[in-house]
Amino acid sequence: MFGNLFEEDEDEGIPPSASGGRVGKGGDELTPPRGRNNLSGIKNQGGTCYLNSLLQTLLFTPEFREELFNLGPEQLGYLEDKHSPEAKVRVIPLELQRLFARLLLVDQQTASTADLTESFGWSNSEESRQHDVQELNRILFSALEHSLVGTSGSTLIHRLYHGTTVNSIECKECGNVSQRQEDFLDLTVCVRGVCSLEGALWDMFVEEEMFQGSNLYRCAQCDKLVTAAKSAKLRKLPPFLTMSLLRFNFDFAKCERYKETGRYTFPLNINLKPFCEQVEGEDSEYSYELFSVIIHKGGCYGGHYHVYIKDIDHLGHWEPLEDEVKLKSQTKKEVKVCEPELERDDPLSVLTAILVQEPSKSVLLDKLGQKLMDKIGSSWNKKYRKHHGPISKFLQSHGDVFVLVSSGTRVTLKANPPSPGTEPASPANGSPALDPHLDHSSTNSRAEPGPEPEGPHWFDLNDSSVTCIREEEIQKQFQGKESAYMLFYRKTLLHRPAEALRNPGYKVPSHLLEMTREENHKLQQIRVEFESSSNSVEFRLHLAPSYRLENGALQPINAEKGKAVNLTFDRRKTVGDLRLAIYQMQELWDGDMALTVAKSLPAGLHLYNTLQDDNMLLFSAGIYSNSDLFVWNGREVCGATVQTGAEWEPVLLTVVRPSLGEDMEGDTGGEGARGGGGGEDGGSGLKREARGFAGGATLGQVREALGEPLESLLCQEQEKGVGKRGKGGGGGEGGGASGWRVFPPEDMQKTLRELALKDGDAVLVLEPHSFDSSVFNLSGDLVTVTTPSDCRWLQVKYQPNRGGGGGGGEEEKVEGEKEEEEERTATVPASGNMLLCEVKQRAIEELQLQEELIGVECCLRQMDRRGRLLPPVCEDLSVREAGVRLMTSLTLCPGTAPKATQLFLHFSVGTAPSSGKERDIIVEESSSVKECLKRMLEEAGLEGDCWHLRKLDWCEEVGEALMDEDASLSELKISHGDTLVVTEGHLPPKGFIKLTVWLYVNQTDEATVSMETDVSHTAERPGDQQRLEVLTAVGGAMTELRIVGQVEITEEATLENLKTQVLTLPALQCVCAPTPAFLRLWHLEGQRLSRVLRGHQLTLRKLKLGSGADICVQQLLKEEDLGPKELLLHVQMGVPGERGYYPPEELVWDASRDSAPRCLRSALAAHSGLSPDSLLLAKHQADKHTWDTISSWSQQVSKRKKKKKPESLLGAPFHLKDGDIIGVKNLLIDNNRDFSTLQDEQGQQRLREEAEQRRKGEQPPTGTIQRAGPDKRPQSTKTRKPEVALSINVGVFR
Repeated sequence: MFGNLFEEDEDEGIPPSASGGRVGKGGDELTPPRGRNNLSGIKNQGGTCYLNSLLQTLLFTPEFREELFNLGPEQLGYLEDKHSPEAKVRVIPLELQRLFARLLLVDQQTASTADLTESFGWSNSEESRQHDVQELNRILFSALEHSLVGTSGSTLIHRLYHGTTVNSIECKECGNVSQRQEDFLDLTVCVRGVCSLEGALWDMFVEEEMFQGSNLYRCAQCDKLVTAAKSAKLRKLPPFLTMSLLRFNFDFAKCERYKETGRYTFPLNINLKPFCEQVEGEDSEYSYELFSVIIHKGGCYGGHYHVYIKDIDHLGHWEPLEDEVKLKSQTKKEVKVCEPELERDDPLSVLTAILVQEPSKSVLLDKLGQKLMDKIGSSWNKKYRKHHGPISKFLQSHGDVFVLVSSGTRVTLKANPPSPGTEPASPANGSPALDPHLDHSSTNSRAEPGPEPEGPHWFDLNDSSVTCIREEEIQKQFQGKESAYMLFYRKTLLHRPAEALRNPGYKVPSHLLEMTREENHKLQQIRVEFESSSNSVEFRLHLAPSYRLENGALQPINAEKGKAVNLTFDRRKTVGDLRLAIYQMQELWDGDMALTVAKSLPAGLHLYNTLQDDNMLLFSAGIYSNSDLFVWNGREVCGATVQTGAEWEPVLLTVVRPSLGEDMEGDTGGEGARGGGGGEDGGSGLKREARGFAGGATLGQVREALGEPLESLLCQEQEKGVGKRGKGGGGGEGGGASGWRVFPPEDMQKTLRELALKDGDAVLVLEPHSFDSSVFNLSGDLVTVTTPSDCRWLQVKYQPNRGGGGGGGEEEKVEGEKEEEEERTATVPASGNMLLCEVKQRAIEELQLQEELIGVECCLRQMDRRGRLLPPVCEDLSVREAGVRLMTSLTLCPGTAPKATQLFLHFSVGTAPSSGKERDIIVEESSSVKECLKRMLEEAGLEGDCWHLRKLDWCEEVGEALMDEDASLSELKISHGDTLVVTEGHLPPKGFIKLTVWLYVNQTDEATVSMETDVSHTAERPGDQQRLEVLTAVGGAMTELRIVGQVEITEEATLENLKTQVLTLPALQCVCAPTPAFLRLWHLEGQRLSRVLRGHQLTLRKLKLGSGADICVQQLLKEEDLGPKELLLHVQMGVPGERGYYPPEELVWDASRDSAPRCLRSALAAHSGLSPDSLLLAKHQADKHTWDTISSWSQQVSKRKKKKKPESLLGAPFHLKDGDIIGVKNLLIDNNRDFSTLQDEQGQQRLREEAEQRRKGEQPPTGTIQRAGPDKRPQSTKTRKPEVALSINVGVFR
């Protein structure tokens, strides 16, 4: 019916998301328990706020709720049988019963209506679509009546909500009265033109409508047209009266909907006796009290519903607002309360007294110690710790008195705590007894509320949110965007029994009580499990007896003892609890115990901060899962003093020393292990050792720790050079040459942290006599290490079944097939200067393959760590030039080796290559992309020209295309071993854009052009003689823009490149511009000069210029480089005493720092040499022929943030931009504040004529200039979803 009339609007006060709950294991949302008000909200399924508001109203209608609960399963059936065809199950009332029971008794913050809406037959789209709550009220009542046919509740709706009115027409001549009775479930009252509910009811049921004059009534008894009076009265009043306020109307003049937001009052108590037909009864029979107000916030096309409800049975805990609490506390300050004398030796009595005196009956655990100090003048540790242990353990051991809430951070008193030495108070003398059917075990997390204040208890139920409100808050809903929409009254004669007060389980059936008890138990278990799992941390304990201090860090004595002990602990417990648990684990521990946060580093275990406060909670101490804790005495480990803290964090360095003579002979190649041998970086002649040092140690202390003399040099390894084909070598020059920088003497006093040395950095230690060898060469502060070539070699493996280069790809081995020949290996003596072709020849001789390889080409290939062959090496290069490391392995396999000018490439067809599927090809570096593609197509046996090449991106997927087919592979930075993909299809469009260039033709000396222009075409596009006639907005002078050609340019070109290319157009040869800065480029949009293109080094992509855009070039008399927020304005000074202006002048206004009107006024005053106070400014609106005066308007204040909005001419309402015309009046000599001219009046008249012609459906005259301004653009209207009627599906029960 109303479609999306009341659709949820994101900007219209949507309440916070339902639960704010956490997510437990398995992804299920953990519903939090009820808040302090002890009421449950309802989740919004996307657009069901209207349903939630109505359901809460029905729930808090006790008579409706109890009548519904009186219907048992023998009448309604069982939900378990709803899918059985022979069973008669009334699903809607059953689901409504279950929902009401959950809202009353289940300890959860929100309940779900998913089962109820499913019983309605609603889909997901229906649940996300908003409807009118009055429409829902009628449809839901109709669905319930149909569902309850044949049961004792068939008259439920009729008995509670049905009323009747009688319409009477009285003939003024014969006195005959004609009456017609009408039934109603709710009354719709008018809002428009009425200021109150009583006024609307008076108009409906008291005022008479006269039929007279030309509007006469035909009397059946007189049988003629007569004067008559029409009136209406209430004949039967229901127990519950629902009134819908007609706030949404339709404006037939504007053809749009609107919402009545004027003030409309309604009483809390109303007497309907003046509006009734029979008035013989007592006034109490006609008296009603308000108990629910459904409120709509928003407009006619979007909004949100929530409801104010009066808690008649006091099911919730209503608390006065903060200001009322403060007022009462201030009045009680003067009253002295005589406290009983405390038993200071009894901590239970002291702590209970502290909590009782708190207004909230709770205290933060961290502040409890201070309050105890204030109370007895002594701390817990001094007074009670010796006999009672830590305070947290004491609180947990007295769970019958104290409760830890808020994840263990706050302590509160349990409901009805037993006093020390006395019996617990009976429920009769304390607060009202809780319902025995309700599981209150989960409510221990909330402090039991005290006695409730007198008076009505009103709550705001906003979907999931439930808050207490005063009765006076209802008056705020009389008017405005957020106002009352439906009113619910109940007769004052309806009284509630005493046993129903504060008893949510009153008249709830036993099977529903059992259901809620089970759900409460399940929720409690889930919360306990979640709290336990979410607050459990698993960390590692390292015990001091198992460690020793070595190389600046803690190292395990042996592998067995160095194992950490994994411990799971509750992070809500204190450090003292953890210490006690460790004491119990380590029974033999003797002496003090310190717990220090540790971290495992490459150098070893390092200690940071020590946990000293035993009362601090673990999560406050920063103990999380996977943390490391070191258990020691806090001073030393195995007799060695340990430095703690981040400044002493150890660094693991690789210490490199010369290893000549005997040590060198032991180097057999391969990668050296950390700690000695010829490593990957050092090669033969160097040995490496990993040593850890404290980060706060100086470089001199490191040298001393290494046992080196003072004259020794410490060197840091420089970044290694890469050979010509470094990809194959992996780093240093072939032959083992490497460079090291000597630390200067002043660095000896700097710490490792100051020198930015990090884990893994290498430090070379050299004594002076080391330079006597040819291995080390010192030049300035650079040491070059070159190992003798006579101790170098390369290992060559012969693998005839591994694919080589030059096409064909690697062949896959068939499983189970044995190789015909076993892999053979030869060691070839080599040096860094040896050519690889010599290495291959020597390997063939060593392996005796001369006869076997006759007529067969073979090549040398390196192998990566995964065992995959790398591209063949160029045999014309030396070992060092090819980046091959000595003392490594090469593979001799069939294939062609590339030349120095060739590239070895992999390629595949169609998709990214998988292992073993790609093909290989050798091409020249100078080959073009087109030639390379042709070769690849021939190798793959493909034909046609509908192919192109693409690269692989960093994640080995098909990436961007090689756009320039004529470019060489070297120009496109295609490297040795790269993989290309042959892709079917033509090349995508290149990154070039085509721009149309216009020239501003100067007809006067002024080099200016107005953006606020009307344009008309004199020629059709394209054409060399095409022009745009430009009519300036003020002055009426005609200028023109002439098309001069088109340019094609890449999107990555800069604005300066574009200006340079524009000057090359033949039509602009006469334009003289010394540099591109003497040109101004405008962006032409909608036949208007919209903006100046600025930023000479910005690319066209960043300037948002697309293909087909129009630009206008304007010659300048001086260089110009506008900033991002510098505006080009056209300033026109008014002629005193005349309705005209002097010729415009250009003004560049810098609005980067301040864009307020005062800043522009100051800039214009400085430009014209006048006083800023004497200037009056206005902006010209050329499309409307009007002027907007720029003044220092009063700042607007945001209602939500209460924050002043900054004044800015760049924003609303002026939106200044390039080319805007600013009119200036000097008030000292010109008193006329009107900026309009005769041309403006003529333009306005023309606009009125055009509007009138459009209204009549006529075309404007042919001679009229068609404006390209905003007034010609079609008005954008907000699209609305199709209107869908609301419905509820009900089975047949007749």
